[in-house]
Formats: sequence, C-alpha cells, structure tokens
Amino acid sequence: MKYLEYTPLDQINNFLSHVNLGERTIKGCLEAYSCKHTGTDKSSLSAWRMSRKTLIYLLLTLYHMYPDYDFSAVRAHEFFTEESWDSFKQIFDVYMFEASKEWLEENEGAPLLEVLFKALDEVVKLAECEIYCYSPEPEADPFLEKGAIWSYHFFFYNRKLKRVVSFRFSCLSNLVSEGFYGDESSLEEDVEIFDGMDI
Repeated sequence: MKYLEYTPLDQINNFLSHVNLGERTIKGCLEAYSCKHTGTDKSSLSAWRMSRKTLIYLLLTLYHMYPDYDFSAVRAHEFFTEESWDSFKQIFDVYMFEASKEWLEENEGAPLLEVLFKALDEVVKLAECEIYCYSPEPEADPFLEKGAIWSYHFFFYNRKLKRVVSFRFSCLSNLVSEGFYGDESSLEEDVEIFDGMDI
C-alpha cells in the first residue's frame, strides 16, 4: 500500500489537528492510501491468512498508520459495516456538533460535513464506497489517547479504485491531559469521598 497526498484533505486535517472546546479537545485525521501491494504488504498478507480482501486492506491500512503496533490480534468482528453515508452522518452530527460550529466560525462558506463529503468524494467516490467502523477493545486501541472521552475510526473503501481513506476523530478531556485530576489513583481516592452518599 502507498500513502496518497490529497490537497482536499489538508484543510480538514489542519482544522482537526486541535479543536479546543475549553474542557475538551476534538482531534481528527484523514489519510488516503492506495491498495496496491508492496513487498512489505505481501509478507503481512501471508501472516493473516484471511480470504476477505477488504479486511486485509483495512488491516494493512492500520499497519501503515501505526507500523510499530502489532495488529495480529485484530479480528473481523471489530469492523462494523455502516449501511450508508447517512449512517455515518448521524454519528458525525452528534459527536462533531461543536467542532462543526467552530469550523463555521473559522471558515467562511460550507459546513464541515459538506466539505468533508466533497473531499472524500473526490478521493474515493462515496457512491461507490463501502464504509466500515473499526471498534476494538479499549486496551487494544492504538489510537486511544490519555483522557479520551470517546473515539471513532472509519474507513471509506472503494474496490474499483483500490483506494481507502481512514478517518479517525476523538474527544479528549483537557482536565486529564493538563494533570488536573492527577494520576488515576488520586482520582479513585476522590471518588471514594462519595461512597455511601445518596447521590
């Protein structure tokens, strides 16, 4: 596989690199890849021994994004198929609502979702795409940062073009990342204060 540079994705990536919402920060990243095998890919393919090409391409995309992470324990059931763009849109509208408002304040013109649609459509032609959501167990998620409140990872895969776009976005607590809560043990001690209280 090969990383592909697309200018339409750059503006969105620059915006989503750090959207500060006070106590929370939204982060996101779009990456496009060509699904043409390299020598490294072929060695990875033999290790997976899976018949479904789509799953293999998604796994190879993960390997290219995080080359130092071992994805050998990933299984097919961790990838969920979205029925359509509308299914993705519902999730995006809910979780990226505040980030979308920030986008409109910083950028004149079209809403964030509309710009995202056009960018993805230019790269992978959404009408021909299969959309997948990667949902591993938290302890096995290489994308999960400290203080994460929620996190989503989608893949837009076009079989004909042999291209895939990865889109991951998450919400982080600034209170945790700035050390407001201290370490987890101190947080647990604070919670114990409320034990026995009728809350």
